[in-house]
Amino acid sequence: MINIENCFKFRNNDTIVVGCSTGPDSMALVDMLLKIRKKYNLNLIIAHVNHNVRKQSYEEADFLKKYCEENDLVFETMVIEKYGDDNFHNEARNIRYNFFENIVHKYSADYLMTAHHGDDLMETILMRIVRGSNLNGYSGFKYIVDMDEYKIVRPLLHYTKEDLKNYDIKNNVKFYIDDSNDKDKYTRNRYRKYVLPFLKQEDKDVHLKFLKFSNTLNAANKFIVKETNKAIDRVFKDEKLVIDKFLQEDEFIQKEILYYMLGEYYQDDLILVGDKHINLIFDLLKSHKVNSFINLPNDVVAKKSYNYFTLGRNVDVISSYEIEFNNYVMLPNNHYIELVDSIDGNSNNICRLDSSEITLPLIVRTRKFGDRMAVKGLNGTRKIKDIFIDKKISLEKRDSWPIVVDSRGIVVWIPGIKKSKFDKKKTDVYDIVLRYI
Repeated sequence: MINIENCFKFRNNDTIVVGCSTGPDSMALVDMLLKIRKKYNLNLIIAHVNHNVRKQSYEEADFLKKYCEENDLVFETMVIEKYGDDNFHNEARNIRYNFFENIVHKYSADYLMTAHHGDDLMETILMRIVRGSNLNGYSGFKYIVDMDEYKIVRPLLHYTKEDLKNYDIKNNVKFYIDDSNDKDKYTRNRYRKYVLPFLKQEDKDVHLKFLKFSNTLNAANKFIVKETNKAIDRVFKDEKLVIDKFLQEDEFIQKEILYYMLGEYYQDDLILVGDKHINLIFDLLKSHKVNSFINLPNDVVAKKSYNYFTLGRNVDVISSYEIEFNNYVMLPNNHYIELVDSIDGNSNNICRLDSSEITLPLIVRTRKFGDRMAVKGLNGTRKIKDIFIDKKISLEKRDSWPIVVDSRGIVVWIPGIKKSKFDKKKTDVYDIVLRYI
């Protein structure tokens, strides 16, 4: 019998965002949380992504909306209007987690909970073993991931998909089945259909063995991370990898350093990068060319310049954007700007504006040729380019750095860097407070 209170230690008044697809796994999780909501006075927000690839998607979204209304649950949803050329599952996952994170910040949630179960963990571990990874990658994914301001929690890892289906049937929980899960063209589906059944025939509790394997690797990885961090201090200078110092390290530590760098761009999902990418980077580092680069998945570029190595986004892909600001905006640099009621402090990450002095709506965009700003405390204006140079912002970062302008194009703030004359003190009159995180 599944008891979610045995899986996670809940606290009174926790605010939890639940990623829900309407599948048997996530609907089981929602039902379990509903059953203990009053006991812990939980504030539950159901977040649903319509992937917009099946006709049934809209029916599922409507069902979940009505379900939330009937159960007095907050419901947040989005529709993925279009996809790029990347791997579908990975792209959908990135969009999904960006949306979830936005909802977490919107409600100042303590946790994001997902319904990943033991079968999911087995599939991920097997896929990464075949693809090649490091210890962190081979461990699959963690039960709890600390995201600083909140935690991602996967409380159902001790159970299988069949366990959760049986829970739904026993508790009369309605769910939908995504028929794309049966299509062999997706790698994960092939593991699900052909490999897992064999392993379960060998041992019906094999998912628990994989969970133990994952926990063992995570424990070993904690030690390796400590040693890697010592090496990182030795081989980095000004956020750049110093190649000759790097090549003096043990080969195992070298790979861990590279995975550390890749983790900034691929975060908790190392499924996109594997041994072949690490080998390509090693070839680049050891080549006699003083200036060279290689392209990695998701528009990441690995660059060698003399004795330095860096990773960065392909600025040709993300350098230009223009977004109308409405309470919250997620940025390509993985930061965000939000409207808040009030906030202490007076750093460059905070901007207070009087709407009577500017023209709404505000626009968040990348810099344009000739941009200037009336800097707070100075007479006249300064070129945005010169402000970036003074702050030693690299050329790549300048091309994607957010600039906040009003609808006339007047620059009112460079988040995290410099304020304009329009910024107000906390004791002044203002009606707009923005925070950059």
